[in-house]
Amino acid sequence: MIRLGYWIVLSGALVAASMSLPAQGPSTTDGFAPLLNGRDTRGWHWSRTVHHGTTPLARLEQGTLVLEPHPFGQGGLFLTDKAYKDFELTLDCLPDPGYNSGIFLRSTEGGSAYQIELVRPGNAGALLGEQMRLSPPQYVSPRVDVNTVWKDGAWNTMRVRMEGEAPHITLWINETKMWEVAMPKNDQIGGLSGGMIGLQLHWSATYTAAAGGSGSGLPWSVQRFRNIAIKELP
Repeated sequence: MIRLGYWIVLSGALVAASMSLPAQGPSTTDGFAPLLNGRDTRGWHWSRTVHHGTTPLARLEQGTLVLEPHPFGQGGLFLTDKAYKDFELTLDCLPDPGYNSGIFLRSTEGGSAYQIELVRPGNAGALLGEQMRLSPPQYVSPRVDVNTVWKDGAWNTMRVRMEGEAPHITLWINETKMWEVAMPKNDQIGGLSGGMIGLQLHWSATYTAAAGGSGSGLPWSVQRFRNIAIKELP
């Protein structure tokens, strides 16, 4: 059993790390546009229908987006107001220990989406279908073991390129190409093509700190993201 105090101390260390590394805006010459204005969370909203929860908190701390459960143990899905179809997305992430999160691509308001998994220990970077039946991905290139590139307790840079009706998706982590897939068809519900970018704050089955963590992710886990930018593709 892992003591609560350990997680609190380590979480505090991650907060210190995030505050000591001010976010850098994306280059203005590579075609990327920031998805946060550096002052507040305008342009984003919490889903009011997703099953993870509907009342968490979102704030900016020196350019870092912090997503926090509220009330204790209840998560949510933080969505862009704008929908995207063909794009390249980049962001840095620094979650608390024991987290369960994800990057939602072409998401509906209810959280039906292609998802890039963010979970450690576990298979961060895996492609999933969230509230959507995912066809077997056809891998164009060999997959790289995430354990060879992922840095636990530190910032990790994710970049994903997605284009096409039946999407062609490529993922890089810390500048290493992890995989490239050609999906055999569009799996979105009702033939929808495109959707919002979402950042998942997973719910937990535990609601009090004294009870410890159970269910999906620790209930006090905070997710941190910075340098969130997107380039729309023709």
